[in-house]
Amino acid sequence: MQARSDSNVELRKALGQFATGVTVVTTRAADGSPVGLTVNSFTSVSLDPPLLLWCLGRSSMNFDVFRLAEQQLINVLAADQIDVAQRFATRGAERFAGVPWNPTDTGLPRLDGCAAWIECGVRSRYEEGDHLILVCRIESFEVLRGKPLIFHDSRYVTELTETPLPRGLRSPLG
Repeated sequence: MQARSDSNVELRKALGQFATGVTVVTTRAADGSPVGLTVNSFTSVSLDPPLLLWCLGRSSMNFDVFRLAEQQLINVLAADQIDVAQRFATRGAERFAGVPWNPTDTGLPRLDGCAAWIECGVRSRYEEGDHLILVCRIESFEVLRGKPLIFHDSRYVTELTETPLPRGLRSPLG
């Protein structure tokens, strides 16, 4: 089956129709400095064992830091954190400047005001196309507050319409 268009712009638009949450993944560089970037290619993999994955673009300025890091923290951004998402997505920005955060017990940077955070250790790495896929085992997590920030069609979405599942229908998450 052939793609309907050879255009990367059109492919990006098609993929953008899938709404995702927005996260900032953080770790520490070899010198101990905090490092982070905005990621929306994040998903749960398994509850038993508890696994997640996220994808890191090879063109990221922080590629080598995250490629080598054994531990990472997924900060699930809240709907009011568009400015944080934009700061951590901006190439060359002082990403942690003016963004309140605290280290976890293991020293990973945990951003204040997030909807949730998930601390994890890297279990496996797969190089595919222009990305590195990191599969991580969840070591600790906390649900904190509010609604998540959503990314859809190249835009941030902060308002969700909640629709309860019909009686007897199960969540796709099991």
